Amino acid sequence: MSNNVGTQRSPYSIFTGPNLGYVMEMYEQFKVSPESVEPELAEMFRSFGAPSVDEADQTQYIAATDAPAVNFGKVLAAYTLIDAIRAYGHLASDIYPLNDRPKDLSRIEPSYYGLTESDLSSMPASLFLKNPPTNVENGMDAVNYLKSLYTGKIAYEFAHVIDEEERSWIQSRIENGEVSVKLSNEDKKAMLERLTKIEGFEKFIHRTFVGAKRFSIEGLDSLVILLDELVRQSESEKMKKVLIGMAHRGRLNVLTHILNKPYEMMFAEFAGVPSDPFLPEDGSLETTRGWFGDVKYHMGALYKAPSGTERFLAYNPSHLEVVNPVVNGQTRAAQETTNQAGLPEQDMKAAYSIMIHGDAAFPGQGIVPETFNYSRVRGYKTGGSIHIIANNTIGFTTEYYDSRSTHYSSDPAKGFEVPIMHVNADSPEDVMAVAAFAFEYRQKFGKDILIDLIGYRRYGHNEMDEPLVTNPMMYHNIHKHPTARQLYGAELVNSGIISESDVEKLDADIFAMMQSAYDRVKENTSDSKKLSDETPDYVLAGFPEKIETGVEQERLERMNEELLTYPEDFTVFSKLDRILKRREEPFKGKGKIDWAHAEQLAFGSILQDGKPIRITGQDVQRGTFAHRHLVLHDEKTGEEFVPLHHISGSNASFVAYNSPLTEFAVVGYEFGYNLEKDQALSIWEAQYGDFANMAQVMFDQFISSSHSKWGQQSGMVILLPHAYEGQGPEHSSARLERYLQLCAENNWTVANISSAANYFHVLRRQAKMLGTDVERPLVIVSPKSLLRHPLVGAEPSDLANGHFQTVLEQPTTGQEPKKVKKVLLASGKMAIDLAETVKDGKGFEHLHIVRVEQLYPFPSEKIADIVSRFPNVEELVWVQEEPKNMGSWSFALEYLQEIAEGKKVSYVGRIHRASPSEGSGDAHKIAQQRIIDEALKK
Repeated sequence: MSNNVGTQRSPYSIFTGPNLGYVMEMYEQFKVSPESVEPELAEMFRSFGAPSVDEADQTQYIAATDAPAVNFGKVLAAYTLIDAIRAYGHLASDIYPLNDRPKDLSRIEPSYYGLTESDLSSMPASLFLKNPPTNVENGMDAVNYLKSLYTGKIAYEFAHVIDEEERSWIQSRIENGEVSVKLSNEDKKAMLERLTKIEGFEKFIHRTFVGAKRFSIEGLDSLVILLDELVRQSESEKMKKVLIGMAHRGRLNVLTHILNKPYEMMFAEFAGVPSDPFLPEDGSLETTRGWFGDVKYHMGALYKAPSGTERFLAYNPSHLEVVNPVVNGQTRAAQETTNQAGLPEQDMKAAYSIMIHGDAAFPGQGIVPETFNYSRVRGYKTGGSIHIIANNTIGFTTEYYDSRSTHYSSDPAKGFEVPIMHVNADSPEDVMAVAAFAFEYRQKFGKDILIDLIGYRRYGHNEMDEPLVTNPMMYHNIHKHPTARQLYGAELVNSGIISESDVEKLDADIFAMMQSAYDRVKENTSDSKKLSDETPDYVLAGFPEKIETGVEQERLERMNEELLTYPEDFTVFSKLDRILKRREEPFKGKGKIDWAHAEQLAFGSILQDGKPIRITGQDVQRGTFAHRHLVLHDEKTGEEFVPLHHISGSNASFVAYNSPLTEFAVVGYEFGYNLEKDQALSIWEAQYGDFANMAQVMFDQFISSSHSKWGQQSGMVILLPHAYEGQGPEHSSARLERYLQLCAENNWTVANISSAANYFHVLRRQAKMLGTDVERPLVIVSPKSLLRHPLVGAEPSDLANGHFQTVLEQPTTGQEPKKVKKVLLASGKMAIDLAETVKDGKGFEHLHIVRVEQLYPFPSEKIADIVSRFPNVEELVWVQEEPKNMGSWSFALEYLQEIAEGKKVSYVGRIHRASPSEGSGDAHKIAQQRIIDEALKK
């Protein structure tokens, strides 16, 4: 039987001879006066345009002299019915295992379009299907054939895909019967064994560790079958890595059966004893754990398969969907080669991500559309992710009708032209089929695709939860419903492949195998001690105080010349060209190196040292404040030129990408990129510092705590423009206090820098720490108005010599130590405002100004040494722009009290406020001047 079924044919192909002539004549009349043509014909012309029929089509029909009269309305109605089956068949499909949703058959019934079986039987099948199967002879056969494909246990939605090639390819695969699998009897037996292990694992834990939370997979057992098939396809394509992101439900089963984490390790974790003794000795499995740890259903693992394809399950907190961009970033990093100058080389078929979503979380969490939105953006695309909704048809206790405003939980993906397949989780062979189809689509079109795996949740939200309290109707139904293993076992028994006793024996044997694994745990860990949650010494030790980061001045000057050299046929915008040419002057003894200039020289030297750089954020190429200009644009052609791609001695890639207007997903992406490529300097810059509020979960759950929880180190850099310049609450504060509140155990560095040289050195220090035990994220509160300020600028010698200084002293104050009565401590712009006012220090002999460049780890010893030089100091004053309940005051206070040793510790700044800053520029100036005056007074 031929299954070579293509897309639908033109309706005009049925008309020949006089009928065709009549249709063509009516079309000419329609163009002049549409209302003068029969309504059915007019509708056909509107839908299909001008009549055209090729000779090959005409030969399939009767001779012109014998052509019967054609009812144009019936033909058009039949076409509409066929299209409706393709578009709306999913509404009538058998995709709900509990059979608890009504099927909408109305739009796929002939009677809805005024058609009878006789009408359809009188039309040839070839009118609707090109080369139809041999048993599909007429229109009625075609309707029934298409219904069997579009209303079974797999349902399809792809009409929203704009690209015609994609739609035609999908339709062809469906109607050729290619979304299916043919399993031998041995394959079917293996499938049953796999399902028995999946279910048996959950049952064993349920019986052995009564009341333990595991967020079981039961009701969606075939999720593992789906992943099995994706892994098989990946290995057949010799992919390097498959990266999986998922929340907690079903995670333990995926760890066990996809990542091959031994049963003994899992049972040891449930028993509360160390699991490391049961790690495979061949090194195929890698797991990490922080000293403070996390619950077992948040942990991940890396499995190195004998095929060479690695499988990675990302570590993830309980914030459900937040791991999606992290996994995407890791995937991009796994696809890229970064050991040469210029752009990284990306192989999008080297790795890909699988994202497993919850049915309530997918439409409910904003991170999902954020991640979809950049899936085809050049700086973030990975050649398509395969998305799976692990659809329990319920949230915690929330039914679908209280969970969303859409028909399906998958509907948000339609806006991004993502094809969707819904599949009944109780039909494992169909689940295999959609997995293979999804992988083929991803490989061919390089786009995301979504599988809505519809099942149920056998127990409550966790295994001690009683769902009958809130969802009685659903759970009475579930309690009567057989498991996927039972259904498939019965199917094989009915087919004569195995006997019922074989099914029962397999279940018993697998349970015995797991019992044996648990017995080994009990035998080998009876004397095990609980793992310590003490912070390791190497973490408490921090990093070396002085990491030399200077770069020879000759090397800097040569690099600077190269950065200002462009191709002969490249025309830089004249005004910008003049601005950039000023960067030659500091090396000629004129002017200073400003913030952006120091940054670019730091980047160049880091690339020469072999460390790749990736910087992203909104408008980072130019810089929010028109200061950076990492990517130049030809004024005449718009062509891009990146000077950092053309410096001598560079052996690492560099990219600067303007990101979508997204913070949450982009921050997660960059964190993931750095995790996978720990030698890469990954930088995210907020357009304004407060915009990072939108990514707070990423800072809380990943960047600040991943080392402590999961043993994952990151060296990501976060740049947060911050300072009070009268631009209102949302363009002033980076909410520095929030990052300081998260400081502990040397988990990251937080700095508010007031020196371009210090910025240069801190970037180079960060790059030197990448991939080492002392690697940690770096949060920099970066300037706005200070970007070009003379007091912030640096001499070339400042970059050539030294290292990052956690504390800077104002050189014009403290010249007469015995006269100093108070020491002012400030950071960032506040320190520069004070320095501008004191100028040469005359009239301010009573004070000394100390710029605290690094807020965490707090430089207590250095500040104490400075204070000790002034024998008559009576007061330490913390000066800040932010309100008293914000900024760094509360964080610094405890350290200052220790340093003060009884001296007065005071605060100067704004009072307690609900909002970060004034909304009026004039009010700001008054408040700022008051702070300066109060701080400097005797």
